[in-house]
Amino acid sequence: MSNAMEIQEANLAKKELSNDERLQFDVQYGTRRKDPNVALVLSIMGGTIGLDRFYIGDIGLGIAKLLTLGGLFIWTIIDLFLIMDAARAKNGELMRQVRDSIVQSRS
Repeated sequence: MSNAMEIQEANLAKKELSNDERLQFDVQYGTRRKDPNVALVLSIMGGTIGLDRFYIGDIGLGIAKLLTLGGLFIWTIIDLFLIMDAARAKNGELMRQVRDSIVQSRS
């Protein structure tokens, strides 16, 4: 998912929200989303010790990478190609969670 697709998905998620709820969505999502580019840089610089996975919130996988030195560097190399998509997937999941929590707070 590109940045434009992320924006489009966010707009769809906000479609049924009031103006105040949209502002609340923007604040909550904007402060908690993970930048895929930062995840890639962390993967390059510290992927062997799991920094990339810790950053996107995959604590279990981060600990596994830390204890195995990135799966003896094999996992580190694979994550160089996969970490940006993993960060985008986490952002999509977060988007749905934020929207659902706002909708639930209405009642």
